[in-house]
Amino acid sequence: MVERVVATPAALELIEKLRGLYGPLFFHQSGGCCDGSAPMCFMEGEFKPGGQDVRLGEIGSCPFYMGAAQFAYWEHTQLIIDVVPGRGASFSLEAPEGVRFLTRSRLFTDEEAEDLRHQSSVMTKLA
Repeated sequence: MVERVVATPAALELIEKLRGLYGPLFFHQSGGCCDGSAPMCFMEGEFKPGGQDVRLGEIGSCPFYMGAAQFAYWEHTQLIIDVVPGRGASFSLEAPEGVRFLTRSRLFTDEEAEDLRHQSSVMTKLA
């Protein structure tokens, strides 16, 4: 099964640290300017996804959502969530750690894109 979003070992390590400090976590990437242009990490329940958000999957057992408008541009890519040194988004839980989450991406292969189309049609039939 093709995953729309994955995390690097460094990101998974940070997620575990943050989960130990804050409990269950949630990720959202809105595509807005400033803080919203990076994946943001919240405590579960601190941010509620809206009708215009798309659940892409999970990283480190944490749900990951993206705004629908941004997803329309990124749907042909796999998001790879990484960690880099620097100041994180002011509302994101990693901000005090001196690092920030960063989205990298790669294009899906033709085979992966076909698999995703098949997954979507199966999910639609199950709904």
